[in-house]
Amino acid sequence: MEHETVFRLIVGLGNPGRQYSGTRHNAGFRVVDELARRAAVALGFEPRWDSEVAQCGGRMLMKPQTFMNLSGEAVQNYARYHRIDHSEVLVVLDDAAIPLGELRLRPSGSAGGHNGLESVLIHMGTESVPRLRFGIGSASGALVDHVLGGFEPDELPKVEASVSRAADAAEYASAHGLEAAMNLYNKKP
Repeated sequence: MEHETVFRLIVGLGNPGRQYSGTRHNAGFRVVDELARRAAVALGFEPRWDSEVAQCGGRMLMKPQTFMNLSGEAVQNYARYHRIDHSEVLVVLDDAAIPLGELRLRPSGSAGGHNGLESVLIHMGTESVPRLRFGIGSASGALVDHVLGGFEPDELPKVEASVSRAADAAEYASAHGLEAAMNLYNKKP
């Protein structure tokens, strides 16, 4: 049985620029890159949206290039123009409160201290924006140093497996709905 696509827009949060590419804060970008790779599509910069975007089947992939704390403006402008309801947007982001390798899908809620998600929620005008949180592990020192730092070499196999699993979760949620995906992916790997 075929299901209609639930999410018309999958947004990965991160910071643009080579200096941020391997950081924990760019986990959302990594997941969107994996979705693009699987679909054999290339993300391209669209100045109108200040984002890298790609068409991927019946949905769009997006990586705002506005820096994390301003992501919401790009998401809101794109969604408004394409008449995408907030419930049809899946935001993929890093979360330092979740152990490395774990995922949490949620239909709504607060930003939980994540400035990128807070920007999206403010600009969309609701906390009812589905999100996929990618666990990056807790900080042993300053949070900003943790999220803007790279993964340790011994963490990389777990990170790569988690990126793949997060892409699986996004695809599954699009095909079968958020609740079914939550039941399957909100468990320890």
